Amino acid sequence: MKGIFISLEGIEGTGKSTQVRLLAGLLRSRGLSVTETAEPGGTAISLRIREILLSLESTGMTPVTELLLYNASRVQHIAEVISPALERGDIVITDRFSDSTIAYQGYGRDIDLKLITSLDAIATNRLRPDLTVLLDIDVETGLRRNRDINKEDRLEREDVSFHEKVRRGFISLAGKEPDRIKRIDCSGGIDEVHRSVADIVTAFLKARGAV
Repeated sequence: MKGIFISLEGIEGTGKSTQVRLLAGLLRSRGLSVTETAEPGGTAISLRIREILLSLESTGMTPVTELLLYNASRVQHIAEVISPALERGDIVITDRFSDSTIAYQGYGRDIDLKLITSLDAIATNRLRPDLTVLLDIDVETGLRRNRDINKEDRLEREDVSFHEKVRRGFISLAGKEPDRIKRIDCSGGIDEVHRSVADIVTAFLKARGAV
């Protein structure tokens, strides 16, 4: 594929959506073609799955059902949005990808990581972001930020210990793949975090000869 694939990851309240929007705007201002997207979502089918996954009414969902639904959403997302954009030569920036599944369903739900990896290989055909920016923050601050903007869904209602496990999962992933996953502190203001994200992405794009 000709394009470049970038993901932003992190626990609840890290401001990923805002940072995706700001990063996309910056790159477009430099004359680059950018596709913004998010998971679970990005397509009509994926958004329907998102409604089921995050609905406060889906309290009886089993961890494996949750895992399979995220993968189903991702298959459609790749087919309809990500792959075509990469083929066009776009820079694709997604709010979440496979690392979230490992962190939430693997570390958070304690589903076997080998099972998750096997399903992911089928769902993504081994597609991986070229660069992942991990926005890191302590759990209490992240959850408080979401409460302050009245953001609530099924996953955010999980107890603090669940979110702590998810955060440890992300940090573990960053430790295993330091060349791909760049961890930054996002406890500061939006502009400060944007500068950090922009510096990492700009350095990466320059190394790839994209800017």
